[in-house]
Amino acid sequence: MKLLSSPASPFVRKCRVVLIETAQDDVEVVDVTANPMGGDAALNAANPSGKIPALLRDDGPALYDSRVITRFLDHRATSNLYPEGRLWDVLSLEANADAIMEAAVGITYEKRLRPEALWWSDWFDAQWTKIARSLDALESRSMPLLEGPLNAGQIGIGCALGYLDLRHDDRDWRKGRDGLAKWEASFAARPAMAATKPG
Repeated sequence: MKLLSSPASPFVRKCRVVLIETAQDDVEVVDVTANPMGGDAALNAANPSGKIPALLRDDGPALYDSRVITRFLDHRATSNLYPEGRLWDVLSLEANADAIMEAAVGITYEKRLRPEALWWSDWFDAQWTKIARSLDALESRSMPLLEGPLNAGQIGIGCALGYLDLRHDDRDWRKGRDGLAKWEASFAARPAMAATKPG
């Protein structure tokens, strides 16, 4: 199998962390060009939306959307990253992570693809407000799940916070969120997180 990838993508990073955590070293990671304005032909053929990641399987059609891929990889490895007893909590935590990433990536693309004279600061602020609300919710009500046994939601949150450091470090997401900041420092030290940290 092949995972179509881009080194800085937090969505791809989730899948790569799952691969490492579940010791699935038989999946080849292949970098492709992904861009909302059009990208790699192989990526567009695998995922009609042209988004990464996409997982090319040997025995079926490509899978896409990071949550679909991580769930598939977890099932394949029987690793219990989606524990049945806490399934809805873990899925909600993962959804929160994806919401943070979507807003943060949206800001990044807006700045990268539009001339600065056309940037809409109110839109940037609205996206960051979504991120801040999500971070506050993590701090106030998700710490027990974050601090428990490894699950897919934790991996998503770790990758989301890593992306904020990579692209939006000027926003200082840690301020006023001491519990989340302490958790992130510990989680970022996991070998799978260190191995996938974008340069």
